Amino acid sequence: MTDDSPLTEADALVALMIAVSASDETIRTAELLQIQNILDHLPIFADYDGAALPRVSEMVFDLLEQEDGLDALFGLVRDALPERLFETAYALACDIAAADGQIGQVEARMLEETRHELSIDRLHAAAIERGAKARYQSL
Repeated sequence: MTDDSPLTEADALVALMIAVSASDETIRTAELLQIQNILDHLPIFADYDGAALPRVSEMVFDLLEQEDGLDALFGLVRDALPERLFETAYALACDIAAADGQIGQVEARMLEETRHELSIDRLHAAAIERGAKARYQSL
């Protein structure tokens, strides 16, 4: 965490995952379990203090209740993350959206907005989305 950003890089990634999960106003168990799984297993979160999760979650929920809160959230995420982690952030967002086996219109719109806000190249985004879809297929 820096003096000019209320979020660490890891906090920003977590905030985006929470925002995607909450975007359809229903946080599903599969999405929560996937966030926890990501925090427990991905190297980028090896040093993450899980005690920050409630604070980050509350911040996201507070922002999403405000009229321009999503724009503010994206600003915080962009400020906290180096550009090299923008695709990582998008990949994590896609994983959370796909975790319950379905991506509804609201979640798809949130992913579209995330793609735009993080300036993810359309071809790269399609590959990331396809990977998430493949990982979360069910039999």
